[in-house]
Amino acid sequence: MEEDAPTINEEEEFNSGPLSVLMTSVKYNSQVLINCRNNKQLFGRVRAFDRHCNMVLENVREMWTEVPKTGEKKALPVNKDRFISKMFLQGDSVIIVLINPKAKKETSWSSSEHLCY
Repeated sequence: MEEDAPTINEEEEFNSGPLSVLMTSVKYNSQVLINCRNNKQLFGRVRAFDRHCNMVLENVREMWTEVPKTGEKKALPVNKDRFISKMFLQGDSVIIVLINPKAKKETSWSSSEHLCY
């Protein structure tokens, strides 16, 4: 009976705890916005995850800002992005996971649900 306890607790945590954001994203194939520790943002779909927030992502748009290295002191920041078809994201680099606020209300999420570390 003790062997089943961690499985039940883990499943309950995935369905009702903070990880439910990722679980719902996988279930409904919805997009999430992830802020990372390297000051980059990832916008894509979660295919799989674990309790450490390691994730397999698909159709990811990675976005960041760079300041050009010119001789001028007042160089304006430039927004950059790139597309990544599939990637593995290590959980310790995740700061916050948000649902796509512009998505249709196909799930029962409220606009305030998010996963934060």
